[in-house]
Formats: sequence, C-alpha cells, structure tokens
Amino acid sequence: MPRILLIDDDELLAAPLAAYLSRFGFELEASTRPSDGLARLEAGGFDAAILDVMLPEMDGFELCRRIRRHPDDHVAQLPVVMLTARGELMDRVVGLEIGADDYLPKPFEPRELAARLQTVLRRQARPSAVVVEPVSARNAPPRQRLEFEGLVIDQVRREVTRQGDLVALTSTEYELLCLLAREPGRVFNRDEILNSLRGHEADLYTRAVDILVSRVRRKLEPLDVIKTLRNAGYTFAGAPV
Repeated sequence: MPRILLIDDDELLAAPLAAYLSRFGFELEASTRPSDGLARLEAGGFDAAILDVMLPEMDGFELCRRIRRHPDDHVAQLPVVMLTARGELMDRVVGLEIGADDYLPKPFEPRELAARLQTVLRRQARPSAVVVEPVSARNAPPRQRLEFEGLVIDQVRREVTRQGDLVALTSTEYELLCLLAREPGRVFNRDEILNSLRGHEADLYTRAVDILVSRVRRKLEPLDVIKTLRNAGYTFAGAPV
C-alpha cells in the first residue's frame, strides 16, 4: 500500500481524506508543519508527498525546493503533488518550475486527488516501455538503453547519466526526456506531450510543457539536446552513438 505524506496545516483535512484515499489503496499520514514533514520524509518509507502552498514556517514552494535539492536521492525524487491556492495560474506555474509533478487547486474533489496520485506513482514505477524507433530502424529490436554523445538513458534502471554523472530527474522530467529521446528528430507538439505525460485531459495548459522542458534542459547542461521549433513544438537532437 503506497504511503503518502500530507503536509497541510488544516488539521481537519487529514482524517476524512485518509479515510477516503484508503478506498483507493493509499495510506495517508499527515503533518501540519513543514519541518516535521521534511524530517518524516527523510526518515523514509513514503512513496509521495502532498504539499499545501500556504504553510507556517515556510510555504509549500520553499518546501518543494528543499525536497528537490535534498542530498538523499529518495527524498529528492519523491513524487510531489501541490495543493495550490484558489487554482491561481501563477501558483501552478511556480510549482511546476520548482519541480512539482502535479498540482490541484483548492477546494478539490478527493476523487481527483486520488487520480493524480495514481498517475504520478504510475509514472514513477512505470517499467521500461517499448522503445519506438525512427521509421528507418523500426525493424530493430527495442533497446533498453538510449545512448547519445554525452548522454545515456537506462530504461530498465530509469537512470540518466550526463557525461558520466548521474542526473537527478523527477518522474515527470524523466518521462518527458524519454518521450523525446525515443524518437530523435520527431517534432512533438505541446498537446502530444501533455497527453503522454498526464494521461488525462484535466486542467491542462501549454505553459506546463515549456516549464518542464526548461527544467530538463537546465539539468542536462552543458548538453543542448532538446530543440524548440517555433510554433511547432520540441524535438530531440542528440547524436546517437
């Protein structure tokens, strides 16, 4: 049963939400203070975190930053769903920019939160997918490793190395990179990317793709393998080895 940590200072939210999410196979625990929540995440045993934006001590954005910068990879790569204030677009944009995997505006339907959790956990644990090769190579057997100059994507271990160094990617960032790298040269428009990463039509907006691409590009520097085609989308331009 996946263990989820809710970090929200609304003490009345946790109990009914835990009861509801248990129907979907989740075990929800709660913390009302970011410092306590971060310590519990560091202790291990959790599969995802839900962060409210409005928190004492530090807001949810700062807490998400600390999670993503944590030296422990298990903490740094933990799926994060943010509860954003009043559904404001800027809250969503900031959340995605700092590494949240998904967002949900308050007030929210518990069933939708369950669906978002299922999606981020499925992405985190998704086994190696069938590798789709360019047309000229589609008769070749699927590869478990995608290898380019300076970049290796191990689809069995779900690891990415850049010039020999391991790159810490969130599940969403990893799936975005794999989507592009499996078909070098193909142009993916924003709708195709969103539909592939989310798996549903709820609350999508094209700015999310731009933010995710920017995050992945920063982590892959100095490699410049993701290109923008104006008014068309994104393509992977790494040189295969």
